Amino acid sequence: MTTSIDRPPLEDPLAALERELITTYVTAAGQDLEHLLAQDDDQARSLLAAASMYATARLAEVETRLHYLRSLRGEV
Repeated sequence: MTTSIDRPPLEDPLAALERELITTYVTAAGQDLEHLLAQDDDQARSLLAAASMYATARLAEVETRLHYLRSLRGEV
C-alpha cells in the first residue's frame, strides 16, 4: 500500500512557468525574488502583487492560445 508520504505532491502543470514569469518580472524590475520574499514592506508586496498579476495574464494568454490551437485541430 502506498501512502501519501511515498509520492511527491501533484503540481499544477503551469506552476513552473508561473514561477519563471514571476522571477522574470521581478528581475526586470531590478530585484531578486528571494530577497523580495524576505522583505515585509509595502513596496515589496506591491512588486510581488504586480508580478503575480503579470504572470496570471501571461498564463491566461498561453491557455487561450492552447485552446485555440486545439479547436483548430478539432481536439475540443
